[in-house]
Amino acid sequence: MTNELTHINQHGQAAMVDVSSKPVVHRRAVAEGFFVAQPETLDRLVEGALPKGEAIAVARLAGVQAAKCTDQLIPLCHSLPLEHATVEIERAGNERLRIQASAVVTARTGIEMEALTAVSVAALTLWDMTKAIDDSLRIEGIRLVSKEKRASDQEAWSN
Repeated sequence: MTNELTHINQHGQAAMVDVSSKPVVHRRAVAEGFFVAQPETLDRLVEGALPKGEAIAVARLAGVQAAKCTDQLIPLCHSLPLEHATVEIERAGNERLRIQASAVVTARTGIEMEALTAVSVAALTLWDMTKAIDDSLRIEGIRLVSKEKRASDQEAWSN
């Protein structure tokens, strides 16, 4: 791990990193997080029986949309030609849903922020759609699970 801050210029000011000299590489990132609620809330979520409708479907779409708009939400993120994004939501226990997002791009910089943003916005969407029936909601453990890259489609993925 490097200790050098890449988003700080020679004057100590925040600045976008210049990636123009980096090679174009095929990249994939996976992130996850957990939405925690009362078991009854999750039962209703999974059944699609909420006052605001099918929250899981809406959260999946919100996550994909967020991945596509990451550069508009986080000031120093590069605009990336997102090639693929997925958001999967599944029950991970009596009081937990696991949200996993993946993003793929062929570009000069990584796609981690897009995967993390997708998980975050999907979780926030679930919160918004269940807050009227549960005041114990939590979002936990949002993290980068993996990031991989390869120079061409014929190469194996590497960390």
